Amino acid sequence: MPLRRDFLRLAASLAAPLLSPLPSLAAQAKRVRITNIESYLLRLPASSARPVTYPITRVHTDAGITGTSFIACPRDILERWVKPTLAGQDLFAIDRHMNRLQMERGESGVQIWSGVEHALWDAVGRVAGQPVARLLGGNRDRLRVYRTCVFPGKQDQSDVSYDTQAAFAVRLKKAGYQGMKIRAWRPRPLDDVDAVGVIRAATGPDFHIMLDRTAVRPGWVWDYPTALQVCRGLEKHKAYWLEEPFDGHDIYGPARLAAEVDILITGGELAKSNYEFLEFLVNKTYDVIQPDTRICGGIWWARKISVLAEAFGVPCIQHGASSLALAGYIQSGCAMSNCEWQEIIGSEELPEEEWAPALKLLRTPHVFRVENGYIRLPELPGLGLDLNEDAIQEYRRNA
Repeated sequence: MPLRRDFLRLAASLAAPLLSPLPSLAAQAKRVRITNIESYLLRLPASSARPVTYPITRVHTDAGITGTSFIACPRDILERWVKPTLAGQDLFAIDRHMNRLQMERGESGVQIWSGVEHALWDAVGRVAGQPVARLLGGNRDRLRVYRTCVFPGKQDQSDVSYDTQAAFAVRLKKAGYQGMKIRAWRPRPLDDVDAVGVIRAATGPDFHIMLDRTAVRPGWVWDYPTALQVCRGLEKHKAYWLEEPFDGHDIYGPARLAAEVDILITGGELAKSNYEFLEFLVNKTYDVIQPDTRICGGIWWARKISVLAEAFGVPCIQHGASSLALAGYIQSGCAMSNCEWQEIIGSEELPEEEWAPALKLLRTPHVFRVENGYIRLPELPGLGLDLNEDAIQEYRRNA
C-alpha cells in the first residue's frame, strides 16, 4: 500500500503541470448562443432584363458572429418553428438541434431546415476560425467536378440536338472539366444512348459521361427491360453512370440492374433520412449513393450518411447545387473519405460564367476556385465565403 500511495503521489505531481491550464481554458470556452435567425431574398441587377435573386439565411449569435447560407427557409416555418426552437440555444449543439427539429416536424421538415443548418455550420466555423470541412474530419482539399447541364427548351431535352450536347461537352473538356451529366428523359430512351455516342465521339475516351433519369420526375418510369436495354447501349459508349433509373422508392429494381450491368447505377438524392440510406446499403440498391446536402437535412446529416456508406464500402458522391448554395456541399464533400466528385448544376455555360453575378456579394476575386477540373476547398473559415456586408444590405433593400 505505501508503494501504491507513493506511486499515485508521483503521478499526480507529474500530471499537475499538464492539468493546470485546463481550468483557465474552460473559463475561456464560453458557450455561444443563437440570438436571431433571418431568411430573405437578395435581388441583384443583371446585364439582361431579368435580375438575379439569391435566397439567404442568417444565424446571429451573442458573440457578434453571423453564419450565412444561400439556401432559403420559408418565412412561416422560420417564425413558427425555427426561432422558437433555436433562440437562446447553444450554437455548437447542431446534432441536438436537428434531432429536435426532426422529431417536431418529421422527415419532411429536415429539408426545410437545411438552410438554417448550413448557416449554423458557417457560424461554428467562423467562431472556430476553421473551414467546416476541417471541423468534420478534413479528408481532402479539393473535389473533382462534373457539370450537369439542363439545356433550354423542353424538360425532356427532346428538342436539343446531340451535336449541341456534344459541343458543350467539348467546351467543358477544353476548360479543364472532366465530366458532364445529361438528362435521360427523351420519350424514346435509346435516343439518349445515341446522344452519348455523339458526345463520346466528340470528347474522346477520357471524359466522364453521366446520365440522370431522376426517378419519377420525367413523369413516367422505365420498366426493367427498357432500363437494361439502355444500360447495354450506354456500356458500348463507355458511359460512367446511370442515375435513378426507376422510382426513387424502388429498393430492389436498381439492385438487380446494378448486379447485371457494368455501368454504375447511382441514386438517393431524394432520400430524407439515414434509415433510407441504410436500406439502400443493406439491399445493395446503388453502386454509389448520392445524398443531397440540402434535401437530406444538411451538412451534418450528409456526413453521417457518408460514414454509413463507408462501412459498406460504397462511394458517397453528393447530389449538387448551383452558385453560392454550393458552399456547404464543398465543405461536406471535402470532409468525406468516399466522395470523389462534386456535381455543379446549371445550363449551357461554364460554372465561372454562372457565378459571375455573385461576385457583387463577395470581397474575393472569385466565388470558388476551379483548377484543372477540381474545385478547391476555400481556406476561409466557416463555409468559406468572404461576404460584403454593405452589398448584402443594399441588395436586400432592392428585393
